[in-house]
Amino acid sequence: MTTGRTTGKSTGKNTGTTPSDPILAVERLSVDFQIAGEWTPAVKDVSFSVAKGEVVALVGESGSGKSVSSMSVLGLLGPNARRRGSIRFGGTELLDLDEEALRAIRGRRIAMIFQEPMTALNPVYSIGEQIIEAIQCHEPVPAAEARTRTLELLKKVGIPEPERRIHSYPHQLSGGQRQRAMIAMAVSGSPEVIIADEPTTALDVTVQAEILELLRRLREDLGSAVVIITHDMGVVADLADRVVVMRQGQVVEEAPVTRLFSDPRHDYTRELLSAVPRQKPDEEPEADAGDAGGSTTLRVADLEVEYPGRMGRKGFKAVHGVSVSIEKGKVLGLVGESGSGKSTIGRAIVGLVRASAGSIEICGQDVTSLKPKELRGLRRKYSMVFQDPGSSLNPRLSIGDSIAAPMIVNRYADRRAVQQRVLDLLDQVELPTSWADRFPHELSGGQRQRVGIARALALDPELLIADEPTSALDVSVQATVLRLFQDLQDRLGFSCLFISHDLGVVELLSHDVAVLQHGRLVESGPARDVLRDPGTDYTRRLIAAAPVPDPVEQAERRRLWREMAG
Repeated sequence: MTTGRTTGKSTGKNTGTTPSDPILAVERLSVDFQIAGEWTPAVKDVSFSVAKGEVVALVGESGSGKSVSSMSVLGLLGPNARRRGSIRFGGTELLDLDEEALRAIRGRRIAMIFQEPMTALNPVYSIGEQIIEAIQCHEPVPAAEARTRTLELLKKVGIPEPERRIHSYPHQLSGGQRQRAMIAMAVSGSPEVIIADEPTTALDVTVQAEILELLRRLREDLGSAVVIITHDMGVVADLADRVVVMRQGQVVEEAPVTRLFSDPRHDYTRELLSAVPRQKPDEEPEADAGDAGGSTTLRVADLEVEYPGRMGRKGFKAVHGVSVSIEKGKVLGLVGESGSGKSTIGRAIVGLVRASAGSIEICGQDVTSLKPKELRGLRRKYSMVFQDPGSSLNPRLSIGDSIAAPMIVNRYADRRAVQQRVLDLLDQVELPTSWADRFPHELSGGQRQRVGIARALALDPELLIADEPTSALDVSVQATVLRLFQDLQDRLGFSCLFISHDLGVVELLSHDVAVLQHGRLVESGPARDVLRDPGTDYTRRLIAAAPVPDPVEQAERRRLWREMAG
């Protein structure tokens, strides 16, 4: 098997070859972790480099060593880790530096943008206080000057009303705004290298496009080198000059971005690219799924949801008069930006949020008017797959008990029949039946999501609500879960409301699509019609903002998105 490694030298920008004068060079890096008294390798002989003004993407599945390699650069690994090899920043060997010397580089000359800003930012300090502290840690400037620079940084990264937002706490910002605040902190010292670890994971397509545009602009303004760690091949096509593919702690391929996508050399790279959800080819539409009668499983009419205000404040209306329906055996994709009301509608359908007006009919029964006792029998007909299986599964219950829980609560059958049903469901979602006694922490993210799907299918529901079920999964794991979901939906014939910000996934699975903006329905219809020939500017902006795994096509999409965004 060829590795496809590029060995020629050049000045770097857009050539994809190893730069002759890199600002950061990782050579034959190996990282081991001491577990139960034994050293376990996580990274083995990894080499890559990045030049000034260049963007290098590290890609691969979870566990491939991407984040461990990047965290090694700044010495951010735990005390049970050991590093061997070389990490050179300019003429300085970072592995030879003590903590004090490394602290002078960390944050100022090499900055890190972490994956989840909600956990990386301190919840008890305002974002302004945190950015000011970052500035003053590296420069002895007066507080007033640091505050002025903080306002400039917040404006530079596109946070609205910086004079007000400087006093906001992380929980008061949206996901995209928190990520912008994290980026403002990272670039406060005009770093020469920026390491961005999954900076757009779980962001909707328009916010993701804005963050990528921001990173591109900062690269140009500061001349910084950027190392971006991601599993999103659309992000790679949009931003990277050169790509390093990692698998099981090793580099298997390195190439210019255009060559990697057009002519991948390694089997694993080809697998990664083939796993990316893509638009269906222009072919005749498939025959409609479901029964010929076209009976309606879900009918939502003029739905409104309002969250009550607290402490005398006015309430917030999240959904404004939305009407959608799903026929038996069909999948309706619900798309829109964060805050558009997608998840609120899903939660209202299953009764986790109360509708303030309108009606929700499931299998012909209006559930909004039913009392809890009357709902009990109907709840067997619908269920939900949540976005994060890690938090939606009880850590104290085995996966077998988690799958059995809805059957026990609804008195589905006797214990022996329930146990057999659990084994059948594990088999349906392609997990070993012997895993029934395992606990959620013993499973990977994709495996936990399969358990969530099995639990949702336990009572043979006629309607399934799937809320972003694959957004945080690796591309290859996502492909496996989507294939499984498609197969189960085809075989079992349940109707589904599929909530997602990934338009490629939505087109792959959905028969129809409904587009939401600020809690209002702006467009709906057959998936091919809406996503191929959108009727509103908002839908066109959503489609243009979604990155595709093709550098040439993505460059054109980026141009169109910039024009639409103004």
